[in-house]
Amino acid sequence: MSPQEADVKTFARPAGVAMVAALAAVGIAACSPPAKSGSSSASGDKAASATSAQALGGMDALVAAAKKEGTLNVIALPPDWANYGEIIKAFTAKYGIKVDSAQPDASSADEITAAKNLSGQSKAPDVFDLSAAVASANTSMFAPYKVTTFGQVPDKLKDANGTWVNDYGGYMSIGYDAGKVPAPASVTDLLKPAYKGKVALNGDPTKAGAAFSGVVMAALGNGGSADDISKGVDFFKQLKNAGNFLPVDPTPATIESGQTPVVIDWDYLNVAQGAKLKGKLAWKTAVPANAVVGGYYVQAINKDAPHPAAARLWQEFLYSDEGQNLWLKGGARPVREDAMTKAGTIDAAAHSALPPTQGTPVFLTPEQETKAKNYLAANWANAVG
Repeated sequence: MSPQEADVKTFARPAGVAMVAALAAVGIAACSPPAKSGSSSASGDKAASATSAQALGGMDALVAAAKKEGTLNVIALPPDWANYGEIIKAFTAKYGIKVDSAQPDASSADEITAAKNLSGQSKAPDVFDLSAAVASANTSMFAPYKVTTFGQVPDKLKDANGTWVNDYGGYMSIGYDAGKVPAPASVTDLLKPAYKGKVALNGDPTKAGAAFSGVVMAALGNGGSADDISKGVDFFKQLKNAGNFLPVDPTPATIESGQTPVVIDWDYLNVAQGAKLKGKLAWKTAVPANAVVGGYYVQAINKDAPHPAAARLWQEFLYSDEGQNLWLKGGARPVREDAMTKAGTIDAAAHSALPPTQGTPVFLTPEQETKAKNYLAANWANAVG
């Protein structure tokens, strides 16, 4: 299993993908026209083949068709992950469509398995929220669809036909209890005595995407590169030898109890943790200068969605200003961030609350990811075991 496949969406095992343009880089072709969904109605058949709201007669027609279906099946969306709880409530409040959320703590691979096992059934997932690695391996299951704001999504972050589109993500970061340790300005600061026995990595980098990207961040912060992460592994060896590395998987409980005062994880998860602990402890988030590792998740529609109109309306909502700002409110960086900033439609308060960054973000290509994964498999255990 690659680091990007082991991405159960809980605090303990998140895996935002460190390769924003990975799908584009492997040259994914457009899928063939989607198969009909489980709906037997003419409107359902029409929705199942619609590649845009316009193809259904416009947004009003799409909304009417989705309301007629009345239900949307989602999977692997924890309510505290990137603000999905509020997003689901807002969608239901806006359109009156019930959201059936299955297996909230499942992984991207579990989503695909569920869609295959439930194909043709009313409980099959209508939509997917996937890591890039899992999405790139399963594009034949997706229905091409271009949301109304499709043109505002950067070209490198979407398939030209809308088969898959990046949606939200963030940067690797260092979360820390400001009451126990000083603010780290760089990755190498974590080697200082002030961090003795306090630095936790979110998972095993040979299995978990967040930890994998944490090693990449460490490599960049120590003169390495996306092509050579050896300095990242060396850094964690130094961290262990200094007595600073804490071999504990962090959770909200270990953070609140003080067991893991420093956590290397995605910035949106660290930011969300700080918001939850406000008034209890000062949990802060820092993105190390010149060691900015980015990653985004992917949205796609199940070509066999039992509720094809609701699936398409869900995508329209997620990529609307309202949906994008709700991700932003959860500390995640929405894919339309630049366009909304220019248009003045972004939530300024939530946007200003994001951790500042310095340096050009780095996104691994599939080739770089494979090379890094192989290096970790051969060297990680010896370095920190």
